[in-house]
Amino acid sequence: MITGELKSKVDRIWDTMWSGGISNPLSVIEQLTYLLFIKRLDELHMLKESKANRLKQPIEEPIFTGEQDNLRWSRFKDFAPEDMFKTVRDDVFKFMKELGKSDQGDGEADSTYTQHMKDATFMMPSPRVLASVVDQLDSIDMADRDTKGDLYEYMLGKIASAGQNGQFRTPRHIIKLMVDMMAPTPKDTICDPACGTAGFLIAASEYLTDHHGDAIYKDATSRKRFNEGTFHGYDFDSTMLRIGSMNMLVHGVENPDIRYKDSLEEAHAGDAEAYSLILANPPFAGSLDYESTAKDLLQIVKTKKTELLFLALFLRLLTTGGRAAVIVPDGVLFGSSKAHKELRKILVEKQKLDGIISMPSGVFKPYAGVSTAILFFTKTNSGGTDNVWFYDMQADGYTLDDKRTPAVNEELRIKNEEFQAKNDGANLPEYIEKDNLPDILQRWQSLQTSPLKLQTSSEATRKRTERSFLVPKAEIAANDYDLSINRYKEVEYEAVEYAAPKEILATIAQLDAEIEAGRKELEGML
Repeated sequence: MITGELKSKVDRIWDTMWSGGISNPLSVIEQLTYLLFIKRLDELHMLKESKANRLKQPIEEPIFTGEQDNLRWSRFKDFAPEDMFKTVRDDVFKFMKELGKSDQGDGEADSTYTQHMKDATFMMPSPRVLASVVDQLDSIDMADRDTKGDLYEYMLGKIASAGQNGQFRTPRHIIKLMVDMMAPTPKDTICDPACGTAGFLIAASEYLTDHHGDAIYKDATSRKRFNEGTFHGYDFDSTMLRIGSMNMLVHGVENPDIRYKDSLEEAHAGDAEAYSLILANPPFAGSLDYESTAKDLLQIVKTKKTELLFLALFLRLLTTGGRAAVIVPDGVLFGSSKAHKELRKILVEKQKLDGIISMPSGVFKPYAGVSTAILFFTKTNSGGTDNVWFYDMQADGYTLDDKRTPAVNEELRIKNEEFQAKNDGANLPEYIEKDNLPDILQRWQSLQTSPLKLQTSSEATRKRTERSFLVPKAEIAANDYDLSINRYKEVEYEAVEYAAPKEILATIAQLDAEIEAGRKELEGML
């Protein structure tokens, strides 16, 4: 978790840039990203230097050459403000733009990062502002991956323009939950067709590094596939593409496929059946150029609603056997239009609908109070849905108001970890009441370990009154393919017994008499 001290540091940096004249929040984070990126490059170069010194060998694949020594963060941070400003503006920025550039000279073999950086602009208003920001950033340790991720998310959370055109920043803990549930492997080809700052792709890369580190780095071929062939993202916002590309590079993915593309246009045809895993939070209720929308998507579902068209797109992009975990507005689950019903029927009858997590409306606050759900499905083109797993998420570890402060204190977190160690990974009930995510992951994993033995699974015996339960396909079909959890969840009401009316009236009369007696007693004292 990001600490109050680090938040204060980021806030001070933010204020410095605002007072210096950079008023657009997106521009602020873009400029900060450039500086954090060059700082991280220097840290990586230092690691290479340290390794070379220990082995008494030349530096393997150095980031900076000897002539570029003055472009390193550790060097120019000590320059006088005017010299620093000139160096960063004229030399460092040029170096970043050309990083990953091919020697072929035609631009086609350049990294996607280099292509996105072509239009990047250095916007620091003055040497004083740059020197102040560099000095403040230098005090933040970016080597720790979790800290780096939390800091980046905190900065993204300050973008006031988030939520325009149906776009919302997905909370980092929700992204991690979805990735953990999908459990990507080194063989997966992962795509986010509405990638933004590449949050899903970064979380997937971290999962692979943590769980399959030996496999992805075992030889040159595996490393190349991880760095160039595993991660694919599209977006139509150039700024987001630059931030996303740098974000991936900083997190250790050298040349991901981050492209400029309107995913719903005809141009997606070349990517049909190209991906084995899709992780996404596509735009809700965004604007749509109906005329340019891909005709094959409209053949699946004729609609102007972007959330439905994106689901149709995912089915196009997935290879047979490919899996998807995507966030959708609740309306997708129960909408009564022909397009809504047809798409749900396709997921249930023609594909394999695995599960649905209903999320509370506060998950996306302060940007929006929209109610959402997570859909999990597998593309089969031959059906396969037997039972659909539902989970009614009531708490995600944070308050559901605009402040979104942690609902679990450190004391309870430590107590839960101690309980887990003694009880084979189980969680304390009082912890789960405030944070359902560990419970969701555990129950999902139990289903995945024995999907053919649902009858004997603990989930199969759970009542409809509990947080999670299974619903047979036949019941869903009988309900016109309604996928809203409230359609199937049962609510237990406790019977409340009241006294008979005569008894209540007698009690009221007695109280009235007592009040009257008290009043007369007070009058007697006057």
